[in-house]
Amino acid sequence: MGERVERMSPLLALGLLVAGFCPAVLCHSPGTPTPDTLTRQAANTLRFASNNADFTFSLYKQLASRSPQENVVFSPLSISTALAFLALGAHNTTRMELLQGLKFNLSQITEAEIHQGFQHLLRTLSQPRDQLQLSIGNAMFVSDDLELMTMFTQDAQSLYEAQTFTTNFQDLDAAEKSINDYVKEKTQGKIVDLIKGLDPQTVMVLLNYIFFKAKWMTPFHPIDTFEARFYLSGEKWIKVPMMSTEDLPIPYFRDKALSCTVIQLDYAGNASALFILPDSGKMQKVEAMLLPGTLKRWRNSLQMKWIDELYLPKFCISSDFNLKDVLGQLGIREVFSKQADLSGVTGYKNLMVSKVIHKALLDVTEKGTEAVAATGVKMVLTSAKIGARTIVNFNRPFLMAIVRGDVILFMSKVTNPKQT
Repeated sequence: MGERVERMSPLLALGLLVAGFCPAVLCHSPGTPTPDTLTRQAANTLRFASNNADFTFSLYKQLASRSPQENVVFSPLSISTALAFLALGAHNTTRMELLQGLKFNLSQITEAEIHQGFQHLLRTLSQPRDQLQLSIGNAMFVSDDLELMTMFTQDAQSLYEAQTFTTNFQDLDAAEKSINDYVKEKTQGKIVDLIKGLDPQTVMVLLNYIFFKAKWMTPFHPIDTFEARFYLSGEKWIKVPMMSTEDLPIPYFRDKALSCTVIQLDYAGNASALFILPDSGKMQKVEAMLLPGTLKRWRNSLQMKWIDELYLPKFCISSDFNLKDVLGQLGIREVFSKQADLSGVTGYKNLMVSKVIHKALLDVTEKGTEAVAATGVKMVLTSAKIGARTIVNFNRPFLMAIVRGDVILFMSKVTNPKQT
């Protein structure tokens, strides 16, 4: 067995995926925790939120800079969960790079606390809730002649609730179909063909999947959706289905320093979407200042305001990334090389990661999630209101973050609502 594994010089293919609409999450962990436990959990939750935001924006800047005119959507939670899961089997520099790349300060938080934090987060996310669909989980597809370390499989199960499936990687087509069928089922058919062209040396595929579906607390009326201009850049525009609503009180903040408008729309199920609308030509200025402190300032500055008119395009966007190079820019490099130390997985130092694949989907409609094939002609009565009117019109590129509490579940940039 050992000779076979050594001879194969195996690769570990890590698939990260997210299928998302519009989410909600986080309750309380089971049991009756002590005051000390609650204090530690609260401190770790705040630390996790800051790490989550730091990782989200660092990754976003890398992805957005590579294709400035393209839509971007990803789940930092999905990616960080899979990389932390992988760190269970990593040692030495490989493990340090993984955890530091996720923006954890190892002088302030222990490795055990990191994994316990993910365990707590996954458990609370998995609590059944009304008015939304949510599934999140981890899985390992392992070669039928590869023996995993007992501690790795036990920790994978207890901390990340990972399912393990024995797979015949000698038949690559069958293995690929098995993995993709699993992902398709878990994401209700939204993510298909995550894995394409398995490397012949692959002996293990590690997956994280996440699927959200939720409705707006205050849905848009389909009859108020109309064809409108969306400005891609300068005077270049396209026609898009534009949702609209009037006379709505929502959390609002006008950031004069960064030349952008921030609003929050809530989902049933206690999650929210934060929309950031840079002024024309100011997207790069806003992107440069995407930092945990900026997010905190925005959220603390939101105040209920009466919005006279709100316009938001319907859109369904998706992204498909191989994150190897991007993660390298964040300092996660050794795990992709022959110097990788993943000996905690099998007991041998002969595993390396070949790919990190992430596929994400975000669909925003009048109800929040479901496609509605109703388009009406917009007719507006002349307003008799006196004084300044507050109109928020998302008719140009904007950012969207889906959050629960202080945790960012999805991050996206919509440059073209019709670009899938």
